[in-house]
Amino acid sequence: MGSSKTGATDSSATESDITKTDPDMEIDGDDGDCPPDTDSCPFSEGEKVLAFHSVRIYEAKVTKIEYQMEWRFFVHYPGWSKNWDEWVGVDRLMKFTEENVQKQQALNKKQSFEKNTKLARASVIKPKSSHMARAKKRKTDFVSKEDGNLLLDRLVNIQLPPPLKKQLVDDCEFITHLGKLVKLPRTPNVDDILRKYLDYRMKKDGLIADSVGEVLKGLRCYFDKVLPVMLLYKSERQQYDEAISDDVSPSTVYGAEHLLRLFVKLPELLYHANIEEETLMELQQKLIDFLKFLQKHQSAFFLSTYHVPEDIETSTNK
Repeated sequence: MGSSKTGATDSSATESDITKTDPDMEIDGDDGDCPPDTDSCPFSEGEKVLAFHSVRIYEAKVTKIEYQMEWRFFVHYPGWSKNWDEWVGVDRLMKFTEENVQKQQALNKKQSFEKNTKLARASVIKPKSSHMARAKKRKTDFVSKEDGNLLLDRLVNIQLPPPLKKQLVDDCEFITHLGKLVKLPRTPNVDDILRKYLDYRMKKDGLIADSVGEVLKGLRCYFDKVLPVMLLYKSERQQYDEAISDDVSPSTVYGAEHLLRLFVKLPELLYHANIEEETLMELQQKLIDFLKFLQKHQSAFFLSTYHVPEDIETSTNK
C-alpha cells in the first residue's frame, strides 16, 4: 500500500511539472481526447438509416452514438427482436434516401434465390434422432425444462402474442387440472390451417415465394415428427394411440391447439438444426407472421371448450 501511495504522488508531481513547463503539450492532449463536434457526425440519434448486415441491407434506427477514436452507432432493426441490436461503424450505414433504397432492393433481390434455396433446405430438416431419444427418455409432458446446455443467443426468438399465450394457459388448465381433452379429429386440422395461411398470403401478396411454401412444409414435418414425444401431456397419450395409426399423419387429425404448442418448442428444435444466422432471421420473421395469422383467426381455429373423456364420464356416473 505504501508503494502505491508513493506512485500516486510521483505521478501527480510529474503531471504538475508537465503543466508548468509545457502547456502546449496539455492542450494537444486535450484535443486528442475530445470527440469532434457533433455537427461532424454523419448520423443522428433517432435517424432512420439503412444498415448492412451480412449480405443484405436492412432498415434500421440509430438509438445511441458514441465516439472512441471513430464514430460508432447502436442500431435497432424495426420488426426484429432486440437481440439483433448491435454497434456498427459508419462503414455499415447509409442514409435512407431513394437512391440507397434502390441499392437495397437490388442487393436483396440478388440474394433472394440463394437464400430461398437455403431456407427451403433448412426448414425441412428433421429433428435429430439424438434429440428425439432424449425427449423419449425424459418421458416429457408438453411443459418441460429446457436443455441447460443451449446457448440463449443462438435461440430463435419467437414471441407469442398475448392472446395466444393465454390460449396456451387455458389449454394446460383444461387438460392437467380439469382432466379434459381436445376432441379428435379436429376441424380445421393442422393441414387445413397451413393451406388457409398459404391462401391468405397469395391474396395478400399476389405471388407466393417458394420459401413460404417450404416453411409451411417444414412446420408440418416438425409437427408430425415431434407431436408424440414433445407436444402431448401424459393424459393425452392414450388418445393419440387410438387416433393415429401407421398410415395417418397427426397433422390431419390434430388442430390449432397442438400446433400452437409446437411454437414453444421450435426455438430448441431449430437450435439443433444448425441453421445459418441470416437464414434464421428470415425464418423467424415468417414464423411470427404465421402466429399473427393464428391470432387473427383465433376464434375460428381454436376450441373454446374441451370434452370429458368417456371413461371419466362413466366413472362419474357410477
